[in-house]
Amino acid sequence: MTIDVMTVNGSGCKQGSAEVIVSPDNTSFWVIYSDYLAQAGKGAGATDFRKNCQLTLQINIPQGFTYGIAEATYGGYGYLKPGATGYQSVNYYFQGQSATTTWKHSFTGPFDDNWSITHKTEFSEIVWSPCGEQKNLNVNSALRVDKGSSDANTNSFMTMDYQRGEVRTLHHFSWKRC
Repeated sequence: MTIDVMTVNGSGCKQGSAEVIVSPDNTSFWVIYSDYLAQAGKGAGATDFRKNCQLTLQINIPQGFTYGIAEATYGGYGYLKPGATGYQSVNYYFQGQSATTTWKHSFTGPFDDNWSITHKTEFSEIVWSPCGEQKNLNVNSALRVDKGSSDANTNSFMTMDYQRGEVRTLHHFSWKRC
């Protein structure tokens, strides 16, 4: 199996700030972000509260097989003042399909630590690539920070990046024959 990155788009992953690495045993892949930050409060711009990244990946697999995302681990760093809330979400879908897998998680301030979330999909609920067709996999992640009732003179933020604590996002495949 090989993975080709077709596009990287979004406010959380400017060109050149996301790297995809396939595991040696072809059962998973990492996405390493280097500039993925959402923030709200003092000093934040009007659109800084929400950042997203859509990766379009061409997964080249052997004939007669299909795959889906069975598990994903996301991580980063969060600094949320009391009253602020942070959100991390991701969805997966194949080019031309409406079927999707979506995961969401929230964090409540006060929070000042590294974070890591693992999302697991039951085998019966995995969205599979179409058999016999080459369809791109879209991975659309987002971070959002809501300052809520936190002090107006403070700033809250969440990151999803590699530089803070060597955190990477890890995606595990599930395979089956067509």
